[in-house]
Amino acid sequence: MKIKVGVIFGGESVEHEVSIISAIQAINKLDQGKYDIVPIYITKDREWYTGDMLNDIEIYEDLSLIKKYGKNVVLYFNKGSYVLQNKKFPHNIITDIDIAFPIVHGTNVEDGVLQGYLQTIGIPYVGSDVYASVVGQDKAFMKDIFAQENLPMTKYIWFYDCDYKNDSQSILEKIKKLKYPLIVKPSSTGSSVGIKVADNLEELNDAIDDAMQYDNKIIVEEVVANLKELNISVVGNYEHQKVSEIEEVISKSKFLTYDEKYIGGGKKLKGGYKIPMKNPSKGMASTNRKLPADISEKIRKEIEDIAIKAFRRLGSAGVCRIDFLVDDKTKKVYINEINSIPGSLSYYLWEAKGIKYSDLLDELISIGVKDYKKRISKTHSFNTNILRGFSKNGGIKGMKGKLR
Repeated sequence: MKIKVGVIFGGESVEHEVSIISAIQAINKLDQGKYDIVPIYITKDREWYTGDMLNDIEIYEDLSLIKKYGKNVVLYFNKGSYVLQNKKFPHNIITDIDIAFPIVHGTNVEDGVLQGYLQTIGIPYVGSDVYASVVGQDKAFMKDIFAQENLPMTKYIWFYDCDYKNDSQSILEKIKKLKYPLIVKPSSTGSSVGIKVADNLEELNDAIDDAMQYDNKIIVEEVVANLKELNISVVGNYEHQKVSEIEEVISKSKFLTYDEKYIGGGKKLKGGYKIPMKNPSKGMASTNRKLPADISEKIRKEIEDIAIKAFRRLGSAGVCRIDFLVDDKTKKVYINEINSIPGSLSYYLWEAKGIKYSDLLDELISIGVKDYKKRISKTHSFNTNILRGFSKNGGIKGMKGKLR
């Protein structure tokens, strides 16, 4: 019997369109001999839809068609199964799924919010759990954890938007300890959204104002001189890990921008935003790169070791991409960030090692099932009920001192 895989994508995120591309890529590569694939699309207004039409990327050129012809559903546990039920009359069950496969990017989906819902209803799912998803999306938390592990990073500070609005001068005084040029980032976005480089105070203020549109936590860090950007992917969980080939991403800018990653003349949709159409079948895989990267064996080994340490320290699972910055003159390596659900699931980094995308997807589903079995084997609640006889014992007053 085939496994029913619910591929979840979209969501209320600035990386909504990137998620669509990553998901359609995976759907087209999942082995249909092993899996029944159920696409589950979350709109920007947080409605869930399913239907075979969602397998075709062209449908997303007119989102009104999805709402018109797709099935508006909810996912929940019902009589031993995880079902998608029609929200509209007659509220019939459309289908059930065995495991959820979130292929989502950005806030409100990749950051533990969706994973928390899946874990609450109890369904097996692919990828990092709630905790790893939270710190994997929040660069401020991530950097603080990496600092505790003594992983090499550029100098940085982070602050809340309210503190900057109330007393920008004190924040700027702290930033003075860093050296220009500086890169300014919203803490929780991805795909280079809201990121700017500042060479002076005026540009710094402008970059902070822009970043505050996307997040309430802002990171400012030093730019690496003689920059070479290298990425590696890790697959596994806290017990077992393996690493992919390493790529060097090629950018004409001071960092790899959203446009360079995805758009290149995007297609405007009804609703006013663009779906990246540089090459929608390739997504992140169409970025300019050297693969494998032209680096020494010493740097390769250093990156592999740091990547595994970072992956384990955050408790990550499934497939992640970890981005590194290297000063090509001094050969100093810095870890930049982890991507809990990377664009295109970084399949191209594994293909460079001879691993087919369909086999990578099989492995991710297998890891998801194993992690689910481990999770349910732990004790999360007790069979006792301290509220039994609650009213007979005088309610709250009668329980005074017993709940400590």
